[in-house]
Amino acid sequence: MKERYEKRIPLTSEIVSKITKVDELKGLWRGGLAINPQILGRLKKSVIITSTGASTRIEGAKMTDEEIERFLKSLKSNPPENRDEEEVAGYADLLARVFDNWQKLKLSESLVLSFHEILLHYSKKDKLHKGHYKTKENLVVARNKKGEQVTIFKPTEAWLTKKEMDDVLYWTNTALAEKKLHPILIIANFVFEFLAIHPFSDGNGRLSRALTNLLLLQAGYEYIPYISLEEIIEEKKDDYYTSLRQTQKQHKTVHEDLTPWVHFFLDTLLTQAERAQELMENDDPTKLLSGRQLEIYGLFAGEPLSVMDVKGKLPHIPEVTIKQALSRLVSLKLPERIGLGRGTRYVKSK
Repeated sequence: MKERYEKRIPLTSEIVSKITKVDELKGLWRGGLAINPQILGRLKKSVIITSTGASTRIEGAKMTDEEIERFLKSLKSNPPENRDEEEVAGYADLLARVFDNWQKLKLSESLVLSFHEILLHYSKKDKLHKGHYKTKENLVVARNKKGEQVTIFKPTEAWLTKKEMDDVLYWTNTALAEKKLHPILIIANFVFEFLAIHPFSDGNGRLSRALTNLLLLQAGYEYIPYISLEEIIEEKKDDYYTSLRQTQKQHKTVHEDLTPWVHFFLDTLLTQAERAQELMENDDPTKLLSGRQLEIYGLFAGEPLSVMDVKGKLPHIPEVTIKQALSRLVSLKLPERIGLGRGTRYVKSK
């Protein structure tokens, strides 16, 4: 088991170079952090919303960040009414717990199962299996151009799930304790194997991202709560699935090789670390914005703007992306939201 996990990551000069760059940026964050605590507090709340939106949309949910923000504010008095809201409520709760309690948590079967229960806590259809490994086979499927459902990956059989999860959990904890392999490679190995096992009937993708946040925090990447990892994965969604599929083709064969997945994982961490560096050096939330978010923010000069005003000025950006971007900007206190519903307008903060 140990040999298999370690052998499948060739330590190329390119992989080593990317790890070195991520760790250089990690060192800068720890050594020179002087960001206003109020900005960090706002960012943490914003990241929970942004990450929840991105992580659930990767799996097919449709809620925008603005809709998620409104929904979470009223969650105590208004329970979820549909599947998207159930998934959003569960992921936001789980991620907040990870950010607040990561130092006290220990990777184990009981932790993984409890995370799954929290993730699906609000889900009515998952009531019987939440917090339990799968008892039936599950397939990773997609639809081809003809609309036909095609199996693209067969995960671990249900009867082997507990054994294989025990194996990867034991290896991960042992490897992290021994410190012979870089923690990023250990985490990449764990996340890939978790997704290959697909241990639950539902929620595997979302849970893998919550566990990634936890393990990176425990490995010393302290900027994780302030720069959304899930948002970057959503931006690279096609690359995410391509790297997984390329790697899964060789899973459990003599030619097993995690190189495509490791490169995607490292590229994502590099983007996150670079955004953390920009935030640290400039104490400026605009440095956290994606290209499209910056385009939209650049429109704010004087007059209030509606979603349709932005759409008229930037017709190449889909309306749903505009709504998500505006919600992100508001969460960072860049523009302010005025009014509700169709009368909503946005104006640059003073």
